[in-house]
Amino acid sequence: MASVYKRNGQGSYMIAWVDHLGRRREKSSRTTDKRTAERIAVKYETDAALRRDGVIDPHLDAIADESQRSIESHLVNLEAKMKTAGRKQKTIDAKLGVIRTIVKHTGWKIASDITADGVNHYARKLVEQNIAKQTIKNHLVAIKGFTKWLASNHKLPRDPLASVSQPNVKADRRRERRVLLPDEWRWLSEVTSGGNGWKGIDAKERVFLYEIALQTGLRANELRSLTAGQLFLNGDRPFVTCKARSTKNKKDARQYIRPDLAQKLREHVRTKAMQAPVFNMPSERDVADMLRTDLRKARDIWLEAAKENLDEYAYRQKSDFLAVVNHEGEHLDFHALRHTCGAWLAMVGAHPKAIQSVMRHSSITLTMDTYGHLFPGQEADTVALFDEILTEDVSQPAQATGTLDASGSPQKKLQRIPQQSEHETARFSATHCDVASDRLDAIDKRKPLENKDQRERVRRGARLNDNAPGRTRTCDLRFRKPPLYPAELRAP
Repeated sequence: MASVYKRNGQGSYMIAWVDHLGRRREKSSRTTDKRTAERIAVKYETDAALRRDGVIDPHLDAIADESQRSIESHLVNLEAKMKTAGRKQKTIDAKLGVIRTIVKHTGWKIASDITADGVNHYARKLVEQNIAKQTIKNHLVAIKGFTKWLASNHKLPRDPLASVSQPNVKADRRRERRVLLPDEWRWLSEVTSGGNGWKGIDAKERVFLYEIALQTGLRANELRSLTAGQLFLNGDRPFVTCKARSTKNKKDARQYIRPDLAQKLREHVRTKAMQAPVFNMPSERDVADMLRTDLRKARDIWLEAAKENLDEYAYRQKSDFLAVVNHEGEHLDFHALRHTCGAWLAMVGAHPKAIQSVMRHSSITLTMDTYGHLFPGQEADTVALFDEILTEDVSQPAQATGTLDASGSPQKKLQRIPQQSEHETARFSATHCDVASDRLDAIDKRKPLENKDQRERVRRGARLNDNAPGRTRTCDLRFRKPPLYPAELRAP
C-alpha cells in the first residue's frame, strides 16, 4: 500500500510506494492537503499494478518521460555521443550551434515541443533573407539528425521531422568549382617550381602538394595529416595511406600515385622522421590563398609570353586560362584540385566504379551526378545506335520468326516482322504452311470447323468427336485469318 507522510512534519506530503519492478519509490506530492496527496498515492499504486500486469507498457512510459526533458539536456548527451564517435570539436560545435539557433527561433523548451511546422517556418525565414540553399540544407540536416537520434534512442516515440524536405541545392549553387585543365597544370607546376617560397613553404613543396592532391583526390585536412610513415613509395604501385581519424568518411584510405611523383616524394621526405608531416601546410584559410597566389603568378607569366603578338595577347586577356574565377563564376580553389582528380579520370574514360573508389564517394549516384557528363562520347555514341535502326533495309524478305535473315543467318539487329498473332510464339525456322494434297484429304476427317471460334486453336491430329482439352495451332486455311497468308494461298 502507498503511504503519505511529511518529513519532519513540515512541507508537502511525500508519497512512498512500490513500483512495477518491486523497487521502493518516493516522490513529493507537491501539496499540503492530505486527501489530495492520498489520491495521488492511489494513482501511483494503481499505475504500478497495471504495469506489472502488462496493461501499461513501461517502455512507452520511459519514452514519455524522456520527451518531457529539456532539449538542452538532450544536446549534452548528443555531444557526448559525437565525441565518443571521434568527431572533431569544430564539427560538434557547428552542429550544436545550428540546433540551438533553431531552438531559440522556435521557442521550443522540451523535446516534445519539436514540430515540423516550426522547422518549416524557420527555413522560410532563411529563404526570405536570401540565404543560400546549401546553408539552409545544412541547417535542416543538423536539426533532422538531432530528432532522428532522439527517436532511435527512444527519447521520442517517432521522428517529428521525418516529413521535412530539403531544398534542391543544385538549383542555387553560390560557389561552383571548376576543373583545372591539363595545360593549366603544366603552366602552374612549371612557374611555381621556379618561384619563391610563400609564407615559409618552399616552391617545390607546393608543387608536390598540388600534384598529390590531383592524383589522389585527398582533401586539405587529409593531406595535412599525412606523415612520412604513411608513404609507401617503393615498388611498382606506390601509394599513400590516410588514417580513418583524418578522413571525412572515417575510413582508412589507400590512394595510389604515379611512380614519377613517388620518386619526387622519396627525395622530399628523405631526411624527415617517420612521424613528421609530409607537407608544411598553411592554415585552412590560407591554403586556398596559396593556390590562388600561384595561379595569378602563372597567369601573369602566360600573358607576358604573348606581349609581342598583340592579337594573341588580346585573346589571352579575355581567356579563362589560369583564372581564379572564370566567366561563368566558377572558382578554382584548393578543393577544386580534388574535383579535378575525378574529372580527369572521367575524361580519359575510367570506369565510374573506379572513380567512385578513388574519390571515396558513398554511392555511385554521387559519382555520376558529379562527373557523369564528362565521360567522353557517351551521348554521341548512344545516339549513333539509331543508325542501325533507321538505315536498316526493311524491304528484304524475312522468315516468320524475324530471327533469320534471307540467307538463314541469325539476325543481330531488330526483328523484321512481328511474331504471329494472338500472342503465339512462332516455332524456330517456321514457314508458312505447305498445303499438301494428302493434308487436304484429311481435312474432312477432322473436327467440324463451322462451330469453332476463329480465335481457338485446333489440336493437331484432332478427329471427329475427339474432345480432348489439348490444342495446338493448325495450318488449316479455312479458319486462319486471311491477312496472314499470301493471296495465292487464301481460301476462296
